[in-house]
Amino acid sequence: MDQKIIEEKIQTAKKAALNAYAPYSKFRVGCVVETHAGNFYEGCNVENISYGLACCAERTAIFKAASTEGPSMKLKHVFVAMADHKEGAPCGACRQVIAEFDESTMVYFKLGGETKTMTVSQLLPCNFDKL
Repeated sequence: MDQKIIEEKIQTAKKAALNAYAPYSKFRVGCVVETHAGNFYEGCNVENISYGLACCAERTAIFKAASTEGPSMKLKHVFVAMADHKEGAPCGACRQVIAEFDESTMVYFKLGGETKTMTVSQLLPCNFDKL
């Protein structure tokens, strides 16, 4: 994928992070996913006072894609960004959910001031296999 497009999608994810409901952690995350159908879906994290009930930005976007495209939905690209000049990669739970929808999905995020590009299999080499 062209670097200019990657940076544009990361900026779109950063804008999505501004919609995050994060009154407890103040850590606002946004995500844009592209499916193999060529559709894009955005998501942000939504917290709850009971932390286990929160939903990460990546899962919000993926669940939006799956609920729109149905059970055959496959992920192609996942772009993650944080608001407030923070950086980071998807958490382990999100990596597992990304892998569920295609282990070759490309994931893009900022870390150490650089844009990182990795497959979800590189991010989570020992993911749970489908039974």
